[in-house]
Amino acid sequence: MEKNLTQGSIFKNIVVFSLPFLLSYFLQTLYGMADLFIAGQFNGANVISAVSIGSQVMHMFTVMIVGLAMGGTVLIGQAVGAKDSKKVSSVIGNTISLFLIISVFITFVLLVLCRKIVLLVQTPVESIEETVSYLKICFMGIPFIVAYNVISSIYRGLGDSKSPMFFITIACVINIILDSIFMGILGMKATGAAIATVLAQTFSVIISIVFMKKSKNPIRIYKTDLILKSKIAGNILKIGVPVCCQDGFIQISFMIITVIANRRGVDVAAAVGIVEKIICFLFLVPSTMLSTVSSIAAQNIGAGFINRAEKTLWMGTSIAAGIGLVFALIFQFAAKPILSLFTTETVVVDLGVQYIKSYVFDCFFAAIHFSFSGYFCAMGKSIISFIHNVISIICVRIPGAYLAAKLYPQTLFPMGMAAPLGSALSAIICVAAFFY
Repeated sequence: MEKNLTQGSIFKNIVVFSLPFLLSYFLQTLYGMADLFIAGQFNGANVISAVSIGSQVMHMFTVMIVGLAMGGTVLIGQAVGAKDSKKVSSVIGNTISLFLIISVFITFVLLVLCRKIVLLVQTPVESIEETVSYLKICFMGIPFIVAYNVISSIYRGLGDSKSPMFFITIACVINIILDSIFMGILGMKATGAAIATVLAQTFSVIISIVFMKKSKNPIRIYKTDLILKSKIAGNILKIGVPVCCQDGFIQISFMIITVIANRRGVDVAAAVGIVEKIICFLFLVPSTMLSTVSSIAAQNIGAGFINRAEKTLWMGTSIAAGIGLVFALIFQFAAKPILSLFTTETVVVDLGVQYIKSYVFDCFFAAIHFSFSGYFCAMGKSIISFIHNVISIICVRIPGAYLAAKLYPQTLFPMGMAAPLGSALSAIICVAAFFY
């Protein structure tokens, strides 16, 4: 399970590590997309809006959990690079215990605040009850979502990106089957989508735990490793909290944009919800590269190969930005047929096309600052990522979306520009911080 990423071709290491990671992210994103797709085949705009808003809220919390778990991934990677197996075991044990406590706390808080969250994001009146039902069930599954992402972060810190791909593949297949049964055959609407998601995630965790126990991994975790140590837990949080907050603020900015859209009616809300799902899919590349650069650079930094870590950054940035530019160009021509896959309502499709044609350029700029964020995390300087994202959100993303909605009420194209302009500012700050 453990793999040395400090030797061999940098390009090959990035490709071999990132491809399973990319597929894992793709399958995880397919959860929400499958929910939305199947909901659109059997329900109207109110259920589509409920599933899109509910899954976006869940995506926000999931992304924050993944960001927080980045602290464990980086520390494990540094320990693997330094060939310190005792420290690897200790970091893994502390990561498990720390996130067990966090998952219980998050579940309780979210269940208490569920309806308030639904109202806070200005959910259309027609979709409120369906959204509440969806989120309550999903919130009860938070411990399993946390468990899966922590287990995945441990594997990736050890240099293994293939095992998490295997776990999520099984879960995704189960989710699609259950979606078809609960929403299609049984007509359970948003509730059915939520139950399918939680059950699939539960199966994924069970499978990963069984696999971990039966694997021939040389790393062994003892009871003493599970006892929280302030220094290790503190270092996990020191790296993870800024990433968690950074990702959280990005998702909150998306939610605020959703609120702006929701106020313009259920058709706009449905269109923006579908586009957000597609963007989440396209963002798999920069998200994958962030974690890939972070994992590979962490091992090289642990081994003292700083120059090799920097080369990993530049190689990863070039690959992700190139793919992002291709996506942006493709959607200038293929937006309408792709959006038509999610709904047959012409008004929703037309609004979505306006929005995504400008929004999609975020794939290019985000690829740059995501890759740099991965490198900063590996260096233990994740606070830089937090700073540039906060500046971007406060100065460009939110005010840009708000002004565009006010000044151009007849089209969503200007509102879609807010995200890529914000990412462009982040990319400039990242490059300047690196050279400084």
